[in-house]
Amino acid sequence: MTRLNWGLIGGGEASQIGPAHRLGARLDGHFDLVAGALDHRPDAGRRFARELGIDEVRAYGDWREMLAGERERDDRVDLVTVATPNATHYEITRAFLEAGIHVLCEKPMTMNVDDGEHLVRVSRDTGAICAVNYGYSGYALVRQMRAMVTRGDLGRIRVVVAEFSHGHHADAADADNPRVRWRYDPAEAGASAQMADCGIHALHLVSFVTGREVHDLSADFASCIESRVLEDDAMVNFRLDGGTVGRLWTSSVAIGRQHGLTVQVFGEKGGLRWAQEQPNQLFWTPLGGRTQIIERGEAGLSADAERAGRVAIGHAEGMPVAFANIYVDLAEAIAARKAGRTVDPAACLFPTAEDGVRSVAAVHAAVASARDNGAWKDARPPMFKGA
Repeated sequence: MTRLNWGLIGGGEASQIGPAHRLGARLDGHFDLVAGALDHRPDAGRRFARELGIDEVRAYGDWREMLAGERERDDRVDLVTVATPNATHYEITRAFLEAGIHVLCEKPMTMNVDDGEHLVRVSRDTGAICAVNYGYSGYALVRQMRAMVTRGDLGRIRVVVAEFSHGHHADAADADNPRVRWRYDPAEAGASAQMADCGIHALHLVSFVTGREVHDLSADFASCIESRVLEDDAMVNFRLDGGTVGRLWTSSVAIGRQHGLTVQVFGEKGGLRWAQEQPNQLFWTPLGGRTQIIERGEAGLSADAERAGRVAIGHAEGMPVAFANIYVDLAEAIAARKAGRTVDPAACLFPTAEDGVRSVAAVHAAVASARDNGAWKDARPPMFKGA
């Protein structure tokens, strides 16, 4: 495959997510980091870009300068990753899509549903890919779960239970820490904190694994640290298309939890359980049988799971490798478009703008439900109602 040019916006020297993107994008040799606007402080961003080996001419002070500099280049970026604060995602993503440049946007894709629907339309109109970084869907055994559900191993899915709970924001004395405070500030985080930050990852995995979308939901939000405007704990009951029952708990005050992302799927003929902190094992219990451990890298996995693994069985593969699988999928999709050929169907698993707007709609439905004492709300974006 021809190497592709990649640009990064945000994800600078102090970023939590930037290193995972840089590792993931370049792991398989499909992307070269050639341009960047890495920091809201122009000089710091340019300096760090040069440290990463980006040519000085393409070490930009901000995203607008980067768009102007890249738009007319013969060797312009093929893909831009947007890893900036939530409130900036829509404007940056829209501008690059309108320029015909493919985008991988961090979640949440937008702050509101209208903007999310607009990005879906811009992506469709321009033909530029708009992907959203629900990176946990890149784990090999998450893709194994999806394959097992799709081929009917579990029969009809009855119940799905997801969690994404940690305790890293549990210290009330840390409430004014800038790295924590913005997440609970509506001006920067939007209408939701914990649900929009972590809950939508778990909710996306539910849809990814089951192949069904969230139809309606009922939510209870709590701000356990009273100074917070937005929630730091949420419980959401939901129903998927087709009537499958769903439960989601997400929290940032669960002391003792480190990451806490788990998905459990219960069907007529068996159940599956996967935890992100032990990503190499998938627990499968057939009806009337003993629990079995499916290991990443073992023989007999689905083609999607095999494609997503890189090293021998028994060796850990973590989050940057899961991100890398999103980038591998995008590389194939972009290369196929450039070559005028059909995309390999195996590469069509990356989350799209449609997934992004569904997640944003679910968050806003949960916010509305929590304000209405848990009343059930339609969780679908308007553009998908009746579809």
